[in-house]
Amino acid sequence: MGPSGSGKTTLLNVLAGQTKASPKLNLSGLLDINGVPFSNKIYKFAYVRQEDLFFSQLTVRETLSLAAELQLQDVSSIEERDEYVNNLLFKTGLVSCADSRIGDAKFRGISGGEKKRLSLACELIASPSVVFADEPTTGLDAFQAERVMETLRQLAQDGHTVICSIHQPRGSVYAKFDDIVLLAGGSLIYAGPARDEVLAYFSKFGYICPDNVNPAEFLADLISIDYSSRESVYSSQKRINGLVESFSEKIPEVLYATSLVRDSSKTHVNFQKKSISRKGGWWRQFRLLLKRAWMQASRDGPTNKVRARMSIASALIFGSIFWRMGISQTSIQDRMGLLQVAAINTAMAALTKTVGVFPKERAIVDRERAKGSYALGPYLLSKLIAEIPVGAAFPLLFGGILYPMARLHPTISRFGKFCGIVTVESFAASAMGLTVGAMVPTTEAALALGPSLMTVFIVFGGSYVNSDNTPIIFRWIPRVSLIRWAFQGLSINEFSGLQFEHQKTFDVQSGEQVLERLSFGGSRIGDTITAQSRILMFWYYTTYLLLEKNKPKYQRLEPPPRLKDIEEEPEEEAKLQPIKDELPEPTQQVESPPSDEGKPDEQQESSPADPLDLFTLDGL
Repeated sequence: MGPSGSGKTTLLNVLAGQTKASPKLNLSGLLDINGVPFSNKIYKFAYVRQEDLFFSQLTVRETLSLAAELQLQDVSSIEERDEYVNNLLFKTGLVSCADSRIGDAKFRGISGGEKKRLSLACELIASPSVVFADEPTTGLDAFQAERVMETLRQLAQDGHTVICSIHQPRGSVYAKFDDIVLLAGGSLIYAGPARDEVLAYFSKFGYICPDNVNPAEFLADLISIDYSSRESVYSSQKRINGLVESFSEKIPEVLYATSLVRDSSKTHVNFQKKSISRKGGWWRQFRLLLKRAWMQASRDGPTNKVRARMSIASALIFGSIFWRMGISQTSIQDRMGLLQVAAINTAMAALTKTVGVFPKERAIVDRERAKGSYALGPYLLSKLIAEIPVGAAFPLLFGGILYPMARLHPTISRFGKFCGIVTVESFAASAMGLTVGAMVPTTEAALALGPSLMTVFIVFGGSYVNSDNTPIIFRWIPRVSLIRWAFQGLSINEFSGLQFEHQKTFDVQSGEQVLERLSFGGSRIGDTITAQSRILMFWYYTTYLLLEKNKPKYQRLEPPPRLKDIEEEPEEEAKLQPIKDELPEPTQQVESPPSDEGKPDEQQESSPADPLDLFTLDGL
């Protein structure tokens, strides 16, 4: 526990091995469990983060069942899996909402407290020895926070070791703690038993908790800096420095916590890492992920309704503008414009939908892959196949309305080819959206980058710049432009065999002449479909490489330097001396708080904080 910026999450990440790797970071220290260096082959850790990320269209039970099937291959029968999931639901208090969808910003589902307990349940599937929870009560009201902490308390009573960071809990939540660590500015102020022991410790220095006051609030006020004035900053910083120094004199160099060995009277829990066979076969992963992807895509009613309405609206607008085109000379330009905007509209609709959703989904996938739940190949293939029926519905809806309204080439085969070309283009644009989402860290960045790249493809889409006139340095762009290939296929489908009214010798008489002017002569629709398929596979392969490259990596804990080597470097003091000299003296003598009466005399001197205290985080 500690104020904001005290180092709670940093310490928790270090203990759980979840500190993100960085070339600028040096992480050193010792991490022992029961006096033995930590090894993930012996103990299994679980980490419940502040952000609760789930597939919104799945129910609570479906989320846990799929996670159990992916992580626990030895749970083979449906009955065993259902019993296992039911036990987790009872254990975490999720029985009442087991069949409710999780929901998101578009669709209200379970509450914030239930999402937090679901995060905990997902981490408990692999029977971890130690459960880390980073501020599990953040964003919850008092009642929901109480429920979440009661769940964690029950886990501790069942034999798990639960370590959580918390900002300022209510009194009933504080009473559940067995031990507590107080941090301020990265420094250790207290580590030991909670409840009355910690209050007794600070009372020796004159800091007495008043009656009927929440001990957690008292401790939070005690270890926080008051920034209301310069004098209050100096006074509170002096108090904290004194407490840090006092505790450092009372503890050995290494703190040994209570061994992670359960009491025999407690509920049976196997503390050793559960012997399970992870991942299973490639096809098993694919089948489970395909099931999940299909449920997410098919149940996303709000998104599908918006896409359907946009497809209908776009088709009606374009159909009204290009209403029943004839075969006059002016209809040539109209046809080219309609086919171009049809290709652009289809691609942009698919792209924006994907880049708006995938960055959030990628965060979930990264977490699951970090736990070893499945490989990347089955995930991408299942996503591609599951979205084919839903993704194909909107281009077909768009083409079904636009084609007869504009009175394009009136044959069934040409209509089918039109719908097929825009459908393949839609899938290629979605694949491009996946790549954009894998390149950038946030949804906002993806929404900025995706349309910008698409604009380049639109410029080289075949209508604005003729491919024969494209500068050599840019001639590769039309070959990879999904807009160009879609426009080419639609043009071949529309203009082939079409005869136009002509009165003058220089008038265009046939559609083949139009194709020649567009540099599409001699091409076939099959060539454009093949090119679009290649672009689709290229973007999926690029997405695979990016996700594999950007897989979460965590900083390794290096052995600390020998203490004697540090003590033998007298120049370190010389390096710090200029910093000490530059520190400003207080403008006036601040009277020491009366609560410092219990401190040793040398700690009651009114002097600035030792600058060495500013570097305590360097060890982390």
